[in-house]
Amino acid sequence: MKKVTVKNLIEFRGKNDRTKITFVNNLKKEKVKSDDDSSGGDYWSSALSAIRNTFKYDNAKLLDEKIELLLNKIETKENERIENQFRRNLEIVSNFKEYDFEHLKPEAEIKFLKQKKYQSLLTIKGLPIEAKPCHIYSFSINKSEEIGGIWFVAQLDGFKKSELAMFADILYRYLNENYAKEFFVNAKYCIAVDLYKGQDVSYKDIQEGNIPVLIESTLDDFKKYR
Repeated sequence: MKKVTVKNLIEFRGKNDRTKITFVNNLKKEKVKSDDDSSGGDYWSSALSAIRNTFKYDNAKLLDEKIELLLNKIETKENERIENQFRRNLEIVSNFKEYDFEHLKPEAEIKFLKQKKYQSLLTIKGLPIEAKPCHIYSFSINKSEEIGGIWFVAQLDGFKKSELAMFADILYRYLNENYAKEFFVNAKYCIAVDLYKGQDVSYKDIQEGNIPVLIESTLDDFKKYR
């Protein structure tokens, strides 16, 4: 298999022994999409892009623009499935109009860094794990050059906090793997945000034992079915 996404690992955890075998075999054959109809990527692209850009440019007007665009798309009513997709995206964007983005950022000037595609695969326990956070950025605190990142994720009905923490975990590992020589990786600002529920988890939450670590045990189990 070329890659395993965090979403793949979360789906794997929810399956029984028989269906785990099928799931892993389908991944080997690349029959499992990392972003399926109702749980990731393309389905939630309208909400993800609006919120990602609002975070980066600190401009809430971008949410209003996306709301207007989605309302216009809903009016066209191409078909019921597409209309439902736009309505779910609209609900998320509307809910984030009152969201406090500032608590996701350090109290310092931040510089957004370009991510390199070849760095997006991490080898963990011999498996190629994909890390694709929305933004990574550097900042300086008391002469310490530091780095953090944000990963907005979405799926229907949202994620459990322990599942959301898996994204924060991979984000922290990604930054350590690729940037630790230049920056101190600040666990407080390795954050995953569930757009559906509006909740967030940082790697610091994991370090402090507030949320269980699931990546290691999930990968150990996953490898049994390879």
